[in-house]
Amino acid sequence: MCRNMLLGLTESLPSLVGAKFTSAKSSSSLVFSPTELSIIRTSTGIPLRFCPSLAKKPIPKLEKPSPTPKKHFDPFDNPSPSLHITDIPTDAPTHLLVLNKFPIIANHFILATKTNKQQTHILEQDDLQATYACLKAWGEDATQGSKQKRLFAFFNSGEHSGASQPHRHLQFLPVENMRDHEGANGWGLLIDLILKSGKVAGSMPYWQDPNIPFAHFGRRFDAEPTGEQLVSIYNELYGLAKDAVDDFIAKDPGRFALHPTEGGDSPISYNLAMTTEGMVILPRRSEGTMLKRPDGNEIGFVALNGTTLGGTMLVKNQEERDVLRSQQGKLDSILNTIGIPRDTEASKAPSSL
Repeated sequence: MCRNMLLGLTESLPSLVGAKFTSAKSSSSLVFSPTELSIIRTSTGIPLRFCPSLAKKPIPKLEKPSPTPKKHFDPFDNPSPSLHITDIPTDAPTHLLVLNKFPIIANHFILATKTNKQQTHILEQDDLQATYACLKAWGEDATQGSKQKRLFAFFNSGEHSGASQPHRHLQFLPVENMRDHEGANGWGLLIDLILKSGKVAGSMPYWQDPNIPFAHFGRRFDAEPTGEQLVSIYNELYGLAKDAVDDFIAKDPGRFALHPTEGGDSPISYNLAMTTEGMVILPRRSEGTMLKRPDGNEIGFVALNGTTLGGTMLVKNQEERDVLRSQQGKLDSILNTIGIPRDTEASKAPSSL
């Protein structure tokens, strides 16, 4: 399905996003924090981009408890016109596109549901269709002789996933902007490595990179998927991720537990990544880990979200990055901590949703 049939855009998606980003940046409606990018590799050679980036993002102030709690600010409920890109589809909108207010990559934008659906609920077919349509529309913009444009989409769900907003949304990073740095030589999306690796046989086969220390489950798109196919693939991968978490808990029930499911919440935390080539789900058991100096003093907590599947990790300052570069095996330790150990992966049919 072409972009105009589903998204209903009258101009190309990269042009629409780029113009809005340029305007918002010049009017200071967003805070763009370009980073000093460097590449750090795991012991098996997996490259990840490290960006000391979040120091400029405001930290909420601790306030005294109030007898009337303040309503949580929802950036996707009637977003600022300076950040709002468009509603899609234009004829009967179900979602909106809005710029990230604190981007570290140029043209970082977000797909959010028009109604306030929960980030912790299972994704629906229209969420996945709109995501794929954006991915496809971005690639269709390549002009003759120019480099192919690609988007990386990611989704964070659950308390251990790095999610920061309860209103359902998926995020997009233009790959050309992720590569637009001399330090990106030798780097690639983690999802690309996974989808180019071997298939794990079983009643529900999936793609997996044996050099990545945490459990992850991928499926390639054999052709342009329909909405029904997208939700079917998502359900299969989600089920495999849920089985991996269940197996991990069964082996050591005292260390970890499922989330409460009252109200329709998912029992697991996970990250999802998607490109036009396929989809990957990473089940999570921790948001991150505390970094320490050699003397044992704490530096700061490194939290990871779905950008991990884009081969990117964000740190808050230069010292955190320096420790990760200098302490051999620290990166492997972090990746082992955030996900499910590989020996507890499921290879059976997924649990029902």
